[in-house]
Amino acid sequence: MIKSLLIANRGEIACRVIRTARRLGIRTVAVYSGADAKALHVRMADEAVHIGPSPARESYLVGEKIIEAAKETGAEAIHPGYGFLSENAEFAETVIKAGLIWVGPKPGSILAMGLKDAAKKLMADAGVPVTPGYLGENQDAKHLKKEADAIGYPVLIKAVAGGGGKGMRRVDDAKGFDDALESAKREAASAFGDDRVLIEKYILSPRHVEVQVFGDSHGNVVHLFERDCSLQRRHQKVIEEAPAPGMDAETREAVCGAAVRAAQAVNYEGAGTIEFIADASDGLKPDRIWFMEMNTRLQVEHPVTEEITGQDLVEWQLRVASGEKLPKTQDELSIDGWAMEARLYAEDPAKGFLPSVGRLALLDFPESATRIETGVEEGDAISPYYDPMIAKLVATGADRTDAMMGLAAALFGLRVWPVKTNAAFLLSCLQDPDFQSGNVTTGLIGDRGDALAAAPVAGENEWRLAAMQSFAPYFAGSQDARAGPWTQNLGFRMNADDEVRITLEHAGERRTIDLEACADASGFSAPFGDGALVFKDAQPFLFTPPRFGGGGEHGIHDGEIEAPMPGKVTAVDVAAGDKVEKGQRLLTLEAMKMEHGLLAPFDGRVTDLAATMGLQVTEGQILVKVEPDE
Repeated sequence: MIKSLLIANRGEIACRVIRTARRLGIRTVAVYSGADAKALHVRMADEAVHIGPSPARESYLVGEKIIEAAKETGAEAIHPGYGFLSENAEFAETVIKAGLIWVGPKPGSILAMGLKDAAKKLMADAGVPVTPGYLGENQDAKHLKKEADAIGYPVLIKAVAGGGGKGMRRVDDAKGFDDALESAKREAASAFGDDRVLIEKYILSPRHVEVQVFGDSHGNVVHLFERDCSLQRRHQKVIEEAPAPGMDAETREAVCGAAVRAAQAVNYEGAGTIEFIADASDGLKPDRIWFMEMNTRLQVEHPVTEEITGQDLVEWQLRVASGEKLPKTQDELSIDGWAMEARLYAEDPAKGFLPSVGRLALLDFPESATRIETGVEEGDAISPYYDPMIAKLVATGADRTDAMMGLAAALFGLRVWPVKTNAAFLLSCLQDPDFQSGNVTTGLIGDRGDALAAAPVAGENEWRLAAMQSFAPYFAGSQDARAGPWTQNLGFRMNADDEVRITLEHAGERRTIDLEACADASGFSAPFGDGALVFKDAQPFLFTPPRFGGGGEHGIHDGEIEAPMPGKVTAVDVAAGDKVEKGQRLLTLEAMKMEHGLLAPFDGRVTDLAATMGLQVTEGQILVKVEPDE
């Protein structure tokens, strides 16, 4: 068994690997960037090495620094986690040539499955069903259109080297093909340095079903059953579950058998996932599931597989990398119960899922969750440099309903402030009738429009809860409480007939509340600073004492465009004095691996421009001012 391990990653996956390594008696080494100097994975590891500045391209994506850190600390092996360099065959080869153990598949397997067109040809030769489409070398626009016409619309244009939805376009008819092709190629070239595409038949009722596979160096390959990852937003998974709803024994045998053949075709070693697309218009059927791609690494959603099989997949990875045989044979693996995972992100669904950064002044995970995978603790900060995941919440049960109710309870019990999260959005997804029935396609969230992302609104119950919470300290019996409300600026007052009232503010609204009317208020509230936090459907609301004599706020309503989060200005599209139209992009801000365009709020003229290319900005910093046309 490996004795010392460097984890070439950060956040929750680094913490996840460290926990298993510690249980196995393996010494762990963390690497960290400037932004992560005090991160949880750094605190958990036996040793930690600083590998560069905060941007990932200067730290976590620099393979030479990671290998140097391994040699400095005497680590025998490198575990790449997922993301970053985990599917980089060149890095894997360099690790091996440096005399270190690569905890992952052989570089040749990564290369074989890295390009979608080549992988599909390989799979077809291995007897794995693939989606009807064109995988040829001819990239002439007229030829591609001819192939699309022959396949029949709708079709999907996909970047050969793609991932994460980049370089992907749905085309519903021949008229829209040329524009979609040009757009897909341009995006693919920008994202991957490769503008080649393939054409696939677009499945109208698609389900995303994937199979966990594992191979060892002794020629053994097994599957650990399937997961369903159909609930997606813009090709990014939102809630995953195992097993897949509606999967019968015949279909499971077909799809899992195909996944094993796929892994065997590339002599696969370690953890991998074979992703399939299913036409669910008539339920899951053996002849309506096709290979999409293979992920040659551990998946974000691997905990749901662990929960239904009782296996530790990171332990399996470490044992296989150490040269051992797989811990279980196929006959020894079975499904027990149901598991469901939600990805909790620091983002604001009501504002287009804009990432939210800052310090987690309150982070309280519910005991009702079966399992919490996180890389942060209360008091830690969400950085603008990396993926904004806070945690993965996993719930299990005897069946799908049990797991779903457990996950909903976990979201109800979650407490995060002041960083905004997608918790209320996740809860809305769980409450969707189609999701609850298992009738989930990859288009469900898109079909609902803004309905699932609409933020809950504080109602009368929440105002009353806040009033009760704000007044509670004065009946607590402490010396401070006995001092009474008159020592605080809480808007408290008592009239002649002993009626007790308190005045609070929330979201620009001020109310005076009679405490006698609050007896029937229900829900969770907590003191926070000099105010009260109230939670409704996983959404937090802060109520504070009234602020008297305060000045006005500045924001886009008066033409001052502020940075919505810390980040870097990557494009400036206007100059001082320019006339602009409402909705016109003024500049672009890069934060948390995403670009955010800042738009003109109305027709007018740019009067002040404080933004320049490459400028690092803080949240709330005024970047440009537009004065309206008169």
